[in-house]
Amino acid sequence: MSNHSNHSSPATDDHKSTVQYTHGLAGVDLSLDITLTNALWGSIIATCLVILIGRIWQLANAHLRLLFSVNAGPSRYAYWETDRTTIWPWLKKNILYAPLHKKRHNREIMLSKAVNVGTLPSRLHTIILFAYFLSNVIYCVCLDYRGKPQAAVMAELRGRSGHLSMVNMVPLVVLAGRNNPLIWLLRVSFDTYNLFHRWIGRLVALEAVVHTIAWAVNAHAAKGAGATGEALRKSDFLRYGLVGTVAMCIIMVQSLSPIRHAFYETFLHCHQVLALAAIVGVWIHCDIGKLPGSSYIHWVLALWILDRAARFTRISYRSISRQGFSKVTIEAIPGDGVTQASRVSVQLKGPWKYTPGTHAYLYLPKISFWMNHPFSVAWADSRPAPYSSLEKDTLPSSASELGLPQVDRTSDTVHFVIAKRTGMTSKIYDLAATSPSGIITSWGLLEGPYGGNDNLTSYGTAILFAGGIGITHQIGQVRHLLNGHNSFTTATEKIILVWSVKTTESLEWVRPWMDEILSMPNRKQVLKVMLFVTQPRSKKEVASRSERVQMFPGRCNALTVLEKEMDERVGAAVVTTCGPGAFSDEVRAAVNGVVDQGGTVDFVEEAFSW
Repeated sequence: MSNHSNHSSPATDDHKSTVQYTHGLAGVDLSLDITLTNALWGSIIATCLVILIGRIWQLANAHLRLLFSVNAGPSRYAYWETDRTTIWPWLKKNILYAPLHKKRHNREIMLSKAVNVGTLPSRLHTIILFAYFLSNVIYCVCLDYRGKPQAAVMAELRGRSGHLSMVNMVPLVVLAGRNNPLIWLLRVSFDTYNLFHRWIGRLVALEAVVHTIAWAVNAHAAKGAGATGEALRKSDFLRYGLVGTVAMCIIMVQSLSPIRHAFYETFLHCHQVLALAAIVGVWIHCDIGKLPGSSYIHWVLALWILDRAARFTRISYRSISRQGFSKVTIEAIPGDGVTQASRVSVQLKGPWKYTPGTHAYLYLPKISFWMNHPFSVAWADSRPAPYSSLEKDTLPSSASELGLPQVDRTSDTVHFVIAKRTGMTSKIYDLAATSPSGIITSWGLLEGPYGGNDNLTSYGTAILFAGGIGITHQIGQVRHLLNGHNSFTTATEKIILVWSVKTTESLEWVRPWMDEILSMPNRKQVLKVMLFVTQPRSKKEVASRSERVQMFPGRCNALTVLEKEMDERVGAAVVTTCGPGAFSDEVRAAVNGVVDQGGTVDFVEEAFSW
């Protein structure tokens, strides 16, 4: 007669077996986790190396082109005018410059006037992101299913997904940083890294959710729902892990484009608080559990602190001295609707050597206490404020009266043009506009400069497209290239500035600086300005001044402009664009239309997508 009291039932054995897989490293394949982590890092490093090699080749080619083209004859320019291979133009047209579908890339997808669902990544961005996501999915499902109980498989999934989520937080934090060293090393814009940051953030959150669900499945099977909830309430290890996962999930929801764009200022501060909560939650979770690979979260925290320290250092050096903070002069530029803007000048405490194409973050605590926004540096010089028609009744009669800075002189004043939109930009304009003179002074902080990695000096022809306020990115490039031409330090022989605006009132945004450019030596031989006014009030408004400063009514047809200018180009050509997404997409499509027609042409887009 058997004694059943001395033997446990199969259900009890399964219960005891499952319990061991609810905590610790039981079932976790640590050696495979490390192997797959190394594979992930290897793929990241390999991608960076491929980009780096490509950049080195581009820079070496550009340097040789500059050396052989400066002050050279037509024969030297002719060599660089055409591509010597069909491979590179094909890559540009189909991979590097290609949108994901048709021509939409930075044009925002709007479900309504109030609902913005974001932009589409380019074809190259999509390839990289798809490969990154696919590799993580493969790593997560690469489990040992052979004859193992379900609880053991779930434990292995718990360990794998949690480990990968923590590992992916390292590139996530690096790509979010304004001082990301990869920006300078790989010459890739912050906007591109910001795109990758958003998608890797979603991946980190999804892997954290999988990690939590895998634990919950085993815990529920072993202890039931009540005991699982009790464990979460009593265990600091579990509670802080849950804090990290919940914070990531909230970030994933609030960072969706419609919410992010509708409440951006609120989103930004909530995002920073939640990101810190996620990092701290995962850190304590790993520290209590003595989890392998916890050094990754230490790197994450260190990188987060280093970026903040670098930002504080930049702000302190540029904007703070014993005498106080930087002086800020704000001038309202009157207009109608979209043409209303502010010209903002910041006197720096620590000077910088201005590089065209840079941007900086502006803090104005008296106007908007917490907010800071990136703005393109339109101009930089060594005078306290821009020439203003509101301060004088007559135009300057000479370059000395304009106060022209010396070429390559270190700048102590930087200038921005900030279009009136909502929030901080609206407050800036309204305060200046309501003052008797239209000008106010305040104090502020400047963080920067950032960007400015695209050097155009090796190109014989530079075609610069600007849409609306995008002129602030291009006007500094025009001055830099003209100065270089006059001092024989650039290869540029032809500059075409194409600016599209809604009304002629927008011309006031940069009039003092454009007047300075138009007074520069050799300007007529080198620079051609094409102004497209889409909503002119009369035909008289768009009368061309000369063959070198032309005005046209209607929209700019980028392809028509490019085809004409490419036929008349000198040496290699570069096309740059800065403006609304739809405008930049038209320019990108136009470049793709001519890039494989034999002439050497490169494309550079400046964008800020948030």
